[in-house]
Amino acid sequence: MDLPLLDQPLTWLYWTGLHVTGWKLIGYTGALMFGGRWLVQFVASRRAGKPVIPRLFWYMSVVGSLMTLSYFLFSAKQDSVGVLQNLFPAFTALYSLKLDIAHRGWKRDKAAH
Repeated sequence: MDLPLLDQPLTWLYWTGLHVTGWKLIGYTGALMFGGRWLVQFVASRRAGKPVIPRLFWYMSVVGSLMTLSYFLFSAKQDSVGVLQNLFPAFTALYSLKLDIAHRGWKRDKAAH
């Protein structure tokens, strides 16, 4: 029985000794994006000299949590703990992004200036 495309090991990563599938790559990328948003927030706050949350933080939150959520939903992993862990952040990040756009409009991120 053939595995679905994203469940197959990525042969171009064999040299690393790691068993990485397409779904794991999506999960890793989502986790790095979700965690990396704090670096974006730190840099923006440091530049502004006060705590700020730039719009990029919300975009990274949405994309990162949805990528990680899709890993737990659709990969061979199908882990309900991971689904629950990423469902709420995806919803709250989408809502916060909606509020940010409603408050500041679609223009450039004003928090960094």
